[in-house]
Amino acid sequence: MEEREGELRWDGLCSRDAATRAAALDNVGQAVLRRSQSVAPGRAAGGLPAAAVRDGLSEALVRLLMLSKRCPFRDVREKSEAILSSVQELGIRIPRPLGHGPSRFIPEKETVQVGSEDAMMHALFADSFATLGRLDNVTLVMVFHPQYLESFLKTQHYLLQMDGPLPLHYRHYIGIMAAARHQCSYLVNLHVNDFLHVGGDPKWLNGLENAPQKLQNLGELNKMLAHRPWLITKEHIEQLLKTEENSWSLAELIHAVVLLTHYHSLASFTFGCGISPEIDCEGGHTFRPPSVSNYCLCDITNGYHGVDDVHASPAASIPTTESVCEVEALMEKMKQLQECRDEEEASQEEMATRFEREKRESMFVCSSEDEESAPTRDVSRHFEDTSYGYKDFSRHGMHVPTFRAQDYSWEDHGYSLVNRLYPDVGQLLDEKFHIAYNLTYNTMAMHKDVDTSMLRRAIWNYIHCMFGIRYDDYDYGEINQLLDRSFKVYIKTVVCTPEKTTKRMYDSFWRQFEHSEKGQTTLPPLPLLTTPSAPQVHVNLLLVEARMQAELLYALRAITRYMT
Repeated sequence: MEEREGELRWDGLCSRDAATRAAALDNVGQAVLRRSQSVAPGRAAGGLPAAAVRDGLSEALVRLLMLSKRCPFRDVREKSEAILSSVQELGIRIPRPLGHGPSRFIPEKETVQVGSEDAMMHALFADSFATLGRLDNVTLVMVFHPQYLESFLKTQHYLLQMDGPLPLHYRHYIGIMAAARHQCSYLVNLHVNDFLHVGGDPKWLNGLENAPQKLQNLGELNKMLAHRPWLITKEHIEQLLKTEENSWSLAELIHAVVLLTHYHSLASFTFGCGISPEIDCEGGHTFRPPSVSNYCLCDITNGYHGVDDVHASPAASIPTTESVCEVEALMEKMKQLQECRDEEEASQEEMATRFEREKRESMFVCSSEDEESAPTRDVSRHFEDTSYGYKDFSRHGMHVPTFRAQDYSWEDHGYSLVNRLYPDVGQLLDEKFHIAYNLTYNTMAMHKDVDTSMLRRAIWNYIHCMFGIRYDDYDYGEINQLLDRSFKVYIKTVVCTPEKTTKRMYDSFWRQFEHSEKGQTTLPPLPLLTTPSAPQVHVNLLLVEARMQAELLYALRAITRYMT
């Protein structure tokens, strides 16, 4: 991966070879210091040289800041910090990061500090950095569950960079289109940079109408997949495949569908875990000096406050009898439900009735309209029909037939279709689905050796139920027994309208884990599964994969119907 900013060459910093990195660091250091010395005498008031932006110096300094904090290679971190210090000694203001850690919801002390990771995590970080040229905040939160992260990174790398039906710049542009549907400026920013890096035309970024007609035609499928996938029909597929010179091939369409669903669900994870802007992206850094209290007005307006203000939870450090009882009550419900399963099985008619009841009740689970969503910059230019959003599919008398998983499932139908038209991707997705669904450490709060499969299945099936997908062999009466209303509100918001997710929602679900799981005041560095936020991150992985599979099922069923 090579990038040039004038005479600057950054590509060598991603190498696993220390000598290659050292040579690249010397080159970067000398170039940055030459530029700094040339502008230092004429610097503007306040220390920021007027010519810095024109010469690319400020961009280089921001990148060095990112490397000093987020590079998995110690030599790069230390040398980047030394270069920044040398620039500062010349009287030039250097940037500093905004915020506290990779997530606005998770205390920084609970996340992996780059440089303190174990050997397995370091290997994952090095792979990610070598592939992407960065160690992003999504990775630093997902690493709570390393087995899943490894599968996720492998899949994403294949979709974006390995041989496939779509050219590289199309892949990143589709990622932008998908993330923009949920106003996810975090992902849009990342892929705008990647799109330009692989040679994408900057004019396309001025709005979807400036992109090729072929990509514009994908807009309708993008919005339905993101907000109302149950409306997708074979006629929508036919329009894309039979548009003469702007038509899509089946293989290209499968690639596009997987990318769209990947980034819709990743937007859910980004908002669901409160992912902070990357240090080198908009909102992740500032050239303003810190105030005496360690943060200034620009921090407050960006939603960042002092560490204690953001993450303080005094009550969470005090275990209570009530919180212990809530956990034990949930475990008792699971035990009773298992006993009921063993004693008698509900009829198919009763199971169908319970599904319809749960589907109907899910319509009335909604987030508060008063909740303030995370601030985002305007990304609407990357998609059309900005008023189109999530709608419960049974409201206002509109009826959509239930999608019976027994008639069209991922295992029996979707997997083989994807693998046939986009080799190996079906296998990668299948592995990722299974890891997320089966991921367990057999713990619940302070209790060990607990079978959590019933709870995990309830979460997965509740998400699919919201999308109208029914499993004939599942008793949907279990959902109301295991998932309380605050948890359902969080699930529905993250899955259907992720841009409305707030820290209050994140903190409100599974409150019974606050004192037992969150109440640790000192945390072992590893394994991360013992940290208070691991269960919440695990829940978000379930939401991501269940949502992605639900979207895929509707799109792949329509493609299958078109083909037959």
